[in-house]
Amino acid sequence: MRNEHLELIGRVAEALKSKESINTVYFVACGGSQAVLMAGQYIFDKETTIPSHVYTANEFVYDTPKSLNEHSLVISCSHSGNTPETVAATKLAREKGAMTVALSNAEGSDLWNAAEYPIHYDWGKEVSDSDKNKGILYGLLFTILNILQPEEKWDVCLKALDQLTDLSAKAKEQYKDQASRWAKENKRETLIYTIGSGINYGEVYSTAMCWFMEMQWIHSGCIHSGDYFHGPFEVTDFDIPFLLVKSIGNTRFLDQRVEDFSTKYSDKMLILDQADLPLDCVAEEAKPYIAAILSGVVIREFVEAIAFERGHSLDVRRYMWHMNY
Repeated sequence: MRNEHLELIGRVAEALKSKESINTVYFVACGGSQAVLMAGQYIFDKETTIPSHVYTANEFVYDTPKSLNEHSLVISCSHSGNTPETVAATKLAREKGAMTVALSNAEGSDLWNAAEYPIHYDWGKEVSDSDKNKGILYGLLFTILNILQPEEKWDVCLKALDQLTDLSAKAKEQYKDQASRWAKENKRETLIYTIGSGINYGEVYSTAMCWFMEMQWIHSGCIHSGDYFHGPFEVTDFDIPFLLVKSIGNTRFLDQRVEDFSTKYSDKMLILDQADLPLDCVAEEAKPYIAAILSGVVIREFVEAIAFERGHSLDVRRYMWHMNY
């Protein structure tokens, strides 16, 4: 992690140390940024007794939680820094006295100026993964946790983030050929479902809503592994494509149950098992968190491959950026 990022996160750490108390954490954003923050709620729910919630930004503005006050921590995110709903939500939280932290790729943006503690992350193919959005977010979360609930574990997890760039390169190489084959086989599909659980749910949500629907105009729906048998499994058939992220964490049982059933009746199940990721050099306590980040890296390989086969750039939009809405 670059010194600039460490310094910005350090400002948050010092402010937290001087706070009387934090009794609620809100993660607020839109679209893919909201999906990234879902991992934050999972980690806080799993590792602390402090209630945490994920809000889509406009709901946070128009249906504001009553518990938002000076004892709240609000973490928002917008890649461009100019998502109007997220900027408004951050301003509202600050007006209510909450401690506001905002992540963005754009320094000096509206969101940057709205938050008390803005944090920059890098972006681009040549950038170290430890300095991209997820590396910075997890670094922020582990730092906050080490203040709110100190454990040696968080120092171990922070150190594991330094390996992200090398691990991402290994994961991309490992799945490159499979991604190419899958893309060729599925390039004409008009619908692909995604399934996941636990810390990985935000990633499969983003895959459905952003990668497939927004960037490829492929119909999709995100299914929680725990809900698969409570309705969605009725659409399982030999020619219906699914993408399942299979956790190495505590919710692996849920994902395994989906795999055991669905592979009997579908020939188009893509199963990305985190147990197959290159995690041998990662400390045990950090593995589920690093695996969650690497799953996103691998999914992008599959999405870029299908975008190439379909001749449909990930940058093309019909409505977004082209009109008022």
